[in-house]
Amino acid sequence: MLFDRLIRPTLYRLNGNDPERVHERTLSVLARLSDVPPALAVVRRRFAVADPVTLFGLRFANPVGLAAGMDKDGRALAAWPALGFGFVEVGTVTRLAQPGNPRPRLFTLPQSDAVINRMGFNNAGAAALAARLAAKGKPDIPLGVSIGKSKVTPLADAVADYQESLRALYPWADYFAINVSSPNTPGLRSLQDRSALAELLAELARTGGELAAAAGKPATPLLVKVAPDLTDEALAELLEVCDEHGVSGIIATNTTLRRDGLATAEAAVGAESGGLSGRPLTERAREVVRFVHKQTGGAVPIIGVGGISTADDAQRMLDAGASLIQVYTAFALHGPGLVHRLNRTLAGARSRENAEHTG
Repeated sequence: MLFDRLIRPTLYRLNGNDPERVHERTLSVLARLSDVPPALAVVRRRFAVADPVTLFGLRFANPVGLAAGMDKDGRALAAWPALGFGFVEVGTVTRLAQPGNPRPRLFTLPQSDAVINRMGFNNAGAAALAARLAAKGKPDIPLGVSIGKSKVTPLADAVADYQESLRALYPWADYFAINVSSPNTPGLRSLQDRSALAELLAELARTGGELAAAAGKPATPLLVKVAPDLTDEALAELLEVCDEHGVSGIIATNTTLRRDGLATAEAAVGAESGGLSGRPLTERAREVVRFVHKQTGGAVPIIGVGGISTADDAQRMLDAGASLIQVYTAFALHGPGLVHRLNRTLAGARSRENAEHTG
């Protein structure tokens, strides 16, 4: 494909083969594009596919969303629907602005079709994102906001930290993703434990309910994003807690600390610390989605994410029990044509299935 053969190698060459610089330059271009409606219209005609899905009381333009991490601070919100996404998740955002971990902290493994990151929730803070949304408005597709714990906040104060982000962004989010599964903030994954998660979800549900009542609208859905490294027993316990506290859905999965499936030639890069995403995560992410779907009897909506880079990956994730999917690594490595291909294929399969049922 043109992106893989020419565009990506050129981007890396012009940016000193630094993946984070490539990310920053790409996001800057898309942020500028977001301010040019005629250009957005041209891009939309090329990439957008209408294949609506209704979930959580929201109408998604199609089932393919942008995962958190690409546009942490919501800088390019108008560009994502034009590029064909049916919804976008910004963040992970924290109550306090923070620079993240020291560079280098982003590593590409092209032979493995994978990325390792230890970004550490680098973002301008919840208040800054709220101010940008107030000034520029929301995109015309559902907007998810992923919230996490500020690094300097002690675990004992994590609940209040999450609550402040929820309050700041409640007027803007169509759903919240509660990120307790990133491997790049010390101690964060311990918030997946029963007692810690129960306290966090209870307080966030209470706060959200108060904010919704004050605004005279239904409560904004809360979803929990889980790690792929949990055992079945730990995941089952987490799902019990989510059910007890009325969680609206599960996002499965975050990045993994495992290093299975890497190309031998990339073993040195694979030894870098951080979360691994991309092709090596494909099977495990699908296993987690299948487990969640079975464990909950299909009653809990799932957003499937992890290693989706082909239409077959996307369809198999939906078949495993996901209602929506998200991409990030494959989009970054293979370009916007990927989103169009996924949507076009999924829409065609859905159309054929509907025809068979009505035929």
